[in-house]
Parts: sequence; structure tokens; C-alpha cells
Amino acid sequence: MITRSSLRLETPHWQKLLSGAINTPEALCERLNLDQNQLSEAISAAKQFPLKVTEHYLNLIAPGEPNDPLLRQILPIAAELETHANFVIDPVGDKAAACGDSILQKYQGRALLITTGACAIHCRYCFRRHYPYNEDNSIKHWPQMLHRLSKMHDVSEVILSGGDPLSLSDHRLQQLVQALEDLPHIKRLRIHSRLPVVLPQRITDELCQYLADSRLDCSLVVHANHPNEIDTVFTEHMRSLKQHGITLLNQSVLLSGVNDDVEILCDLSESLFAAGILPYYVHLLDKVSGAAHFAVAEGLADTLQRKMLERLPGYLVPRFVQEQAGAKSKTPIQYL
Repeated sequence: MITRSSLRLETPHWQKLLSGAINTPEALCERLNLDQNQLSEAISAAKQFPLKVTEHYLNLIAPGEPNDPLLRQILPIAAELETHANFVIDPVGDKAAACGDSILQKYQGRALLITTGACAIHCRYCFRRHYPYNEDNSIKHWPQMLHRLSKMHDVSEVILSGGDPLSLSDHRLQQLVQALEDLPHIKRLRIHSRLPVVLPQRITDELCQYLADSRLDCSLVVHANHPNEIDTVFTEHMRSLKQHGITLLNQSVLLSGVNDDVEILCDLSESLFAAGILPYYVHLLDKVSGAAHFAVAEGLADTLQRKMLERLPGYLVPRFVQEQAGAKSKTPIQYL
């Protein structure tokens, strides 16, 4: 006999894994065997910007190693509470670029959708760590968002951002993709996501298939900063996307104490390419309040780029850029 309960869809495996994410400094310190002296400052900093990290990402971090480059990206520290000149709440001009209904338009021909405020991980350098997601409830705005997009005939590419668009269920994401397909002037779909790195199980067969079947030219821009973030599980899921014809790119943020080293950056590019991903951008840090301790001097960034060009073929060298509020494009660092 078929009952209502038997018709309920089982929660996907990746969503169960996501629900197990660690979200307190106490649990993080215990899980990674960290010095308890770090706990009080982590608790204080997490009050300003909450901690969140998946079990998959934790497994990539060396226990008991306070200088692990992956730990540095997710551990709240006292430096986040310091104020610095030119480090602000909205460093890239999201507010000025807002068109309404969770749409941002900074560059000609492209529109970015804030699809959700949810993420699988809270990166301490995140340029949207202060974004007013509660005010801009993007999912509620979807009907208005799509209506507004239907009138934006100069837009040919839509970028799904957030939060993280892959934190949406396959059903919800597919609904959005299908709605975008109904807009004849939209030709390309680009998804920006950290989830493939921190929860590669999110790349389901269903996701691969409906992106492959879409009339839109689909690309996924993942966000890996360090070669230690690339393991066999990540590589397996990326190859699945590639086999379905999805263009795979990577963008990184240049972070002090994480990847501000030519050996690390070259290793990252090699590891990405082995996983079927082309290096795309290395961003200078967006000057968001609470992240000044991650900043790398522009001169060092230019030096790193030049050294990478000397060591790698051109297609493995990402473009080093900075996003400047109000600019019509990303700015290459050698022209700053």
C-alpha cells in the first residue's frame, strides 16, 4: 500500500552532509585539536561573522596545526575586530549596482542574481560578509527578478551568485534554470560556487544532467585558493561535470598566509588543470571590513604573476585582477 509518507522524497546525501557542518568555535577547536587559548578570540570574532565549515573541508586541514592555510580561511580571529582605513562594509559597490529584486548589474551584457544568502562555509575574507541578506530575501524575489530580467534585453549572460547558488536544492535550482531558458535574450548561464570545493558531493548526477540539457551555454566557476583543497573526491565530481560539457573555471583570492607564494599558486594551477578546470582569475582581496589581515601588497601580486608566467604555459596562468567599485570591468593589477 502506498502511503503519503512513502511518497516523500528522501533528503539528498549532500544535504545531510551540509546539515552536519560545524558552526561553533568550541566544536571547531575540539575537532581540530586546536590550542584552547584561541577559543576566546574565535568566539568574539564569530559574533560578528558566524563560523561555518563542512566536515569535508575539515578533513583537508591538519589537526593541531594553527598555521594550516585552510584553517586560516575559516577560523575567526581577533584581527577581524580591528578597524582599518579603506576597509568597508561594501567594498565592491554591490549597493550601487543593485537594480532591485536581487539583481546586480556592474558590467555590460551581464546580470548577477543573488539567488540565496545561504553558504556551506563562511570564508573569513568574504566580500559579502556584511551583505543584508535578511533585507534582500532573494528567493521571495524570484518572480519579480525574472520579470525584471525579461525587460533587460541587453543582458545575454546571467551569473548565479549569493550566498552560494549550489546550496539550493536541485529542484529549486532547476526551476530557476528553466525560467531563464524561457527568456530568449539570455544565452549563457554562469554559476559561481564554493560548494564543489567544500562539499563536492553537491555535484549530483541530476545537476550535471539538467545543466547539460539546458539550451544555455553553462559554465561553473569554482573557488579554490590552495592546492590542499583539491582532493580525489573533488576531482572525480569535476570530471563528471566536464564529461557533461560544462565549462569549468576557477577563481581565487590572493590571501596573506594562504597562497601568497609562487610555488603554491603554480601547484594550484597544475592541480586545477588535472581536475579539468582552467585557472581564470586571481583576485586581489576586496577591502571588506574584518579582513584586512588577509591583504597582500599590489607589488607582490604583480611579482607573483610575472613569476607564474615564467614557470607555466600561458593557459595555466590566471589573470590577476582587482574589482573596483564603479569600474566597467575587472582591473588587471599591472594597470593599477
